[in-house]
Amino acid sequence: MSRFWFPILALAAAMVSAAGCSGAKSTPAGSATAAATPTVTLRGPGTGAVPVLTVTSTAFANGALMPTGEAQIGCSGSNQSPDLSWTAGPPATQSYVITEFDPDAPTGVGFWHWVLYNIGPSVTNIALGSGTNPPSGTSGLNDYGALGYGGPCPPVGDGAHHYHFTISALDTALTGMPTNATGAFITFNIRGHIIAQGTYIGLFAR
Repeated sequence: MSRFWFPILALAAAMVSAAGCSGAKSTPAGSATAAATPTVTLRGPGTGAVPVLTVTSTAFANGALMPTGEAQIGCSGSNQSPDLSWTAGPPATQSYVITEFDPDAPTGVGFWHWVLYNIGPSVTNIALGSGTNPPSGTSGLNDYGALGYGGPCPPVGDGAHHYHFTISALDTALTGMPTNATGAFITFNIRGHIIAQGTYIGLFAR
């Protein structure tokens, strides 16, 4: 063998030795890392990402048109609130809050349709039509000026409005709330206490 091959063979041997001593291990075929927990980022300073609550309803599909019956009386509806279900919040959950908000309302600040707070930590659903007489929790004041659920009633020809049904899991119960607490008042007071949240969206137009 020519002497010129010895440096090449020595270099190859060194590379093999280094690879064997690197401690690197191959990943077995088919293995996978655990999926990250879905999170939602809350708005405003001092807030961050929290786990997502999965919200469902049998009344309409997420992102689809809401039934006419859920519209406000006087807008071809019977003011029947939809049923809502959600996955349980973290172990530290002390209460839930439900809000329904229309950011498309021509008010400049949106429109609160439903505010329900101090729902017990073991509750993960609310029945169809119970928004005006909730089985548990406390009703806040909607922007119609009434307690309980107030269905959609967008202006004729305004296009489809988006109704955000948001469930928030809190690390506390809300105490000292006035009987006429509004959606804005409640959402201000739950800031810093939300430990999980989910939103379900319905559409409605006239």
